[in-house]
Amino acid sequence: MSKVTAEVVVVGGGPVGLTAAVALAGAGIETVLVAMPVAAADNRTTALLASSVTALDTLDVWERCEDHAAPLKRMRLVDDTARLLRAPEVCFDAAEIGLPAFGYNIENRHLLAALEARARHIPSLRLIAAKAETVTVGDSHIVVSLSDGHGVVAARLAIGADGRRSVCRKAAGIETESRRYPQTALTYNLAHARPHNDTSTEFHTASGPFTLVPLPGQRSSLVFVVDPAEGPRIGTLAGAELAEEIERRSHSLLGKVAVEAGPGVFPLGSEIARRFGQSRIVLVGEAAHVMPPIGAQGLNLGLRDAATIGELAAAARRDGADLGADELTSRYEHMRRADVTSRSLAVDLLNRSLLSGFLPLQGARGFGLYLLDQIGPLRRAVMREGVAPAASQPRLMRGEAL
Repeated sequence: MSKVTAEVVVVGGGPVGLTAAVALAGAGIETVLVAMPVAAADNRTTALLASSVTALDTLDVWERCEDHAAPLKRMRLVDDTARLLRAPEVCFDAAEIGLPAFGYNIENRHLLAALEARARHIPSLRLIAAKAETVTVGDSHIVVSLSDGHGVVAARLAIGADGRRSVCRKAAGIETESRRYPQTALTYNLAHARPHNDTSTEFHTASGPFTLVPLPGQRSSLVFVVDPAEGPRIGTLAGAELAEEIERRSHSLLGKVAVEAGPGVFPLGSEIARRFGQSRIVLVGEAAHVMPPIGAQGLNLGLRDAATIGELAAAARRDGADLGADELTSRYEHMRRADVTSRSLAVDLLNRSLLSGFLPLQGARGFGLYLLDQIGPLRRAVMREGVAPAASQPRLMRGEAL
């Protein structure tokens, strides 16, 4: 059985795992990325906030995919609940805080291709196309056993970017806290007759958000949250029937639509690890936290995870410290906990305020949006915090190399 040694092993080859590997190896840390090739085309999209784009640009990734991304210059929130207490429509404009865009929406396949292309050109990074079967924690090393006779990888630190059923998380003995919502999310990509004008529109309905996000050209991605009883019915619609359903729910905002192949359907819930790092293992992305697709938080949180562990590992290496020491994993836990917890609570509160029939809660949501609409300094502060959280900006998000 062959054995590969490195300073860090990253398990999982999604956008977050690749970003972590590129950041670490780009800082000169000997890194191995263990991941199986993506089996099928990923038709999902991601709204990358401006700080995430800055990080990808700093890692020389963004230039490889920016032509496939659409800017999000404006964001509209529209109350479509038809309830007694309705919130006013609110429009946020990136120009108001001096940004060309809040971020960019991109299909995951283009983002992955750009990250993989960058990864192949970093001498300190080795890519192994295999599955991590087991992860064993030792006093001084982590050992990852690979599938199909690929041998093992030994490293000082393991980064678990291996998703909701994380082998790394299990090896570290970390449990999770989960919550399920009475909702189902459907995702589609659309072509449409009218231009989106670089504006993302989120209709707040009684079953959850219905969000249209620009893609290049006259195309948009849709995240469509419905009651579970309604999900199967909509999921069986196709062609003209599905297009008509979407046009009706979007109030024909984008005119006639044509739904592209590859819809996604999944139940909504959240799951957060009780610790983000211990026993020479740190967790990033969905191995650490899963959130509903509301407010563009999920992958952006994961990219901040990747940037943070990259920064900590690079600093430890410069100091001659053990990259997998408890000091580093505890520091990572401390730096990421507040960001993840606050974003999770915000998403949960917004979602529950839409589902609740409790009038005072509906009124509070409406009043909060009214204040954002009327008070410029408050609106600008919320926009800045949404794009670039003041307390959670690792070096890469500020455009600084590791």
